[in-house]
Amino acid sequence: MQKQTKALRLMGTNIHLMVVHPEATLILDHLEDMLYMYNQRFSANDDRSELSQVNQQAGIRPVKVHPELFELIDMGRYHSTQPHSSLNIAIGPLIKLWRVGFKDARKPLQEEIDQALSLIKPSLIESNEREQTVYLARKGMEIDLGALAKGYIADRLADYMKEQGVASGLINLGGNIVTVGPALNRPDYYWRVGVQTPDAKRGESTVTVKLFNESIVTSGIYERVLKIGSETFHHIFDSKTGYPMDTDIASLSIIARQSVECEVWTTRLFGLSAELALEQIESLSNIEGIIITKDGRTLMSRHVQVVN
Repeated sequence: MQKQTKALRLMGTNIHLMVVHPEATLILDHLEDMLYMYNQRFSANDDRSELSQVNQQAGIRPVKVHPELFELIDMGRYHSTQPHSSLNIAIGPLIKLWRVGFKDARKPLQEEIDQALSLIKPSLIESNEREQTVYLARKGMEIDLGALAKGYIADRLADYMKEQGVASGLINLGGNIVTVGPALNRPDYYWRVGVQTPDAKRGESTVTVKLFNESIVTSGIYERVLKIGSETFHHIFDSKTGYPMDTDIASLSIIARQSVECEVWTTRLFGLSAELALEQIESLSNIEGIIITKDGRTLMSRHVQVVN
């Protein structure tokens, strides 16, 4: 068995892959090809991507898309239109207005925010399953799959690893982590993954969890910020106000079998208070969660496996 790793920069983040397999190098090369292909399909920042073609035809005509892009948009629209959901895949105009995390980030004028709010309505995304088309009903609308795409892509990479009989593998798409098979260097075969302490230097963990064939995804208000004088604005936006989310949560981590499921719930629940978010996590049978509050408390659902 060969253990091989690969690191690359794509999708605005650092990506690390690890594979244990007799043909590990070939598998890693194919995984890299898959990453570039999915980036071309799902990117909201590349004018040539398939998603950008949908956005460019907003208010003009439906666009036929690849079945995987259709699936992700349809999933995103469903979760964006559920009661009390903070996920909104139609949020593109607001993201591009603020540009938090980019060099040209700024605090927009209120009239600009009001204009964007009129466009970020997921109910105006129309999908035709038979034709596999997507139509944005209002000119200026833009889908942004940034809250879901990495999870979906990580799941497809994991599927490929399993198809190839990978003995052990790890996918890390900028902190979006999927474990495949056992951690061969551990007596209990469980992977150890640390949950970042908000506002601490990268790599400092508040808690370390044990995973086996699972994914963990963390959303945090500390990841990308815009500072203007005494004001700090983070990158997780409230679709009602057009401003960054007002919450007592500093970070929310979700553990699930599917990485895209983790992505969905880290975003859906972020607008709730820490206590309500934990209550919601406890009510769902397919996910576990860890919440770190702004005042430093750590809340965990009952079945999270923690390294003591």
